[in-house]
This record gives sequence, C-alpha cells and structure tokens, in this order.
Amino acid sequence: MMNPIWLRSFCTLVELGHFTRTAERLHMTQSGVSQHVRKLEEQLDTQLLLREGKKFSLTHAGRQLYQQGQTILQSLAKLEQGIKQDPPFAGEVRLMSPGSVGLKLYGELLELQCAHPELSLDYRFASNAGVESAIAAMEADIGLMTRQPELSEVQAEAIAEEPLLLVTPAGHEAVSWEELLQLGFIDHPDGAHHAKLLLGANYPEFEHCDQLPNRGFSNQIGLILEPVSRGLGFSVLPAYAVEAFARQDKITAHRLPVAVSETIYLCRRRQAVLPRRVDSLSEAIQACLRG
Repeated sequence: MMNPIWLRSFCTLVELGHFTRTAERLHMTQSGVSQHVRKLEEQLDTQLLLREGKKFSLTHAGRQLYQQGQTILQSLAKLEQGIKQDPPFAGEVRLMSPGSVGLKLYGELLELQCAHPELSLDYRFASNAGVESAIAAMEADIGLMTRQPELSEVQAEAIAEEPLLLVTPAGHEAVSWEELLQLGFIDHPDGAHHAKLLLGANYPEFEHCDQLPNRGFSNQIGLILEPVSRGLGFSVLPAYAVEAFARQDKITAHRLPVAVSETIYLCRRRQAVLPRRVDSLSEAIQACLRG
C-alpha cells in the first residue's frame, strides 16, 4: 500500500516545483523529500521525475500519480477532519424509551431538531427489556427505562420520577374499592404491574389484578384511555401518558393518598465513547423531565 506521507511529499514538490521550498513547507530536509520520492519510485518500479540539476520535470507516470494523488490526499484530509469534528447538534442519535415518557419527550426533542436541522433523531418506543437489549447490542445510543437494567453491559442514571395515576371516566371523585370493582379494569402491557404498585399501596382489599373485572386491553399507549373516556372502565397509567391524552374532559386522573412513582433511568452502554450530540440530547432529556 502506498505510503500517504511519501505521496504528500511528492505532490507538494510538484505543486511548489522546488525541493527547498517543499522541505520548508513540510518541515523536512531536502534529502528527506528526495528520499520520499525515491521510495515511491522503488515501490512503483517506475521513474516519476526527470532531474535536470536543481530542476525537474514529470514523467508520464509522475503526472498520473500527481493528478490521482491529489484526490487521494484530499479524501484523506476530509476523512480526518470529519472524524475530528464532533459537533454537539449534528448527526444521528438513536433513542428508545417506553411509551409514556416518549409521549412527554418526543415533541420536545422535535423542537430541538427544528432548532438544529443537522441533528437527526431516531426515536423508537419499546418495553424496558427491549430498550435494554438494544443498548447492549449497540442498536441504540441511549435509552430510558423505568427499572434498573439487569444486563452488565448497560449502565443507568436515575434522572426523574413519574407518578402513577388512577384514571376513571369523568365525573368520578373519590373512588372506593367497590366502585373500582363496578367499573372494571382497562388493561395494558404494564397494567398488572402498575395496578399492583398503586392500588396495592392505597386499597387494603387489593391483592392481584384478577380481582378486577377485565373490561378491555390495548397495547397502544395513546389509546389505552380511549375506553376509559367512554365510561367502559378505569386504568392505572404513568402521568405522562395521562397528560398526553387528547380528551381530558372525558377522564378524571386521581392522585391517591399514598403517592407512587416510577423512577426513570437514562441508560447507555457501559464504557461506550459516544459523540457529543448524544450528550447534548441527554442533557435536553434531563432538562425536559426535571422541568
């Protein structure tokens, strides 16, 4: 493979037309420049320069090498510059999170992208397990989880708390256990877990979700409260999902006497060296959730 340092010496020599000026430009000796040219000729097994005292002219091979060598050196310089550059708001960031916190964040992060058009956001909703697996497999740069990661490859930092809310159709005020039984439960992928945390802390009668009549199920975070708004049952959801529901006049969100929250963890791959844009997005996420 051709040595790019030798090639740079040769192309600079052709550009300046003088060994002394080339040596000064490259902070070398004249003999060093001559040696680089000689090594290129030996490697290519062809003469590149016709030497005439202190002057020289190019052979056909020398002209070819100069023309194509310039392109190679420019490409190498561009590559080096691109790698060294690490702008805080340019390039792609791959982010994953559960749906509720995603409903809170996505619009805010799109505003950030609007302010920095060179920033590209790849945002995907997934379960805690899905987020963790993607980070471990380097399929996501960062992720948000509502539990501590279990995989050793993933590290986490607690950045916020998200309250769990009991949500009933509009018009229900203080909700008794008997009223919950009458309404029935609108389930979702984390329904049993959230119900156990919130109802278990506030209703002595609660033991497990099987006690509650099942009135429906949805795995779409934006639609879970649709049947609730139509009077078909109640649900337990994180606050961001409740706040994002469009028909607020059709539901009532209850903050029960014993408050229960889920911790939100910002996760990344352990010992990963990430570009500045990922740190910039992480800071924006924390500001949004803490605000």
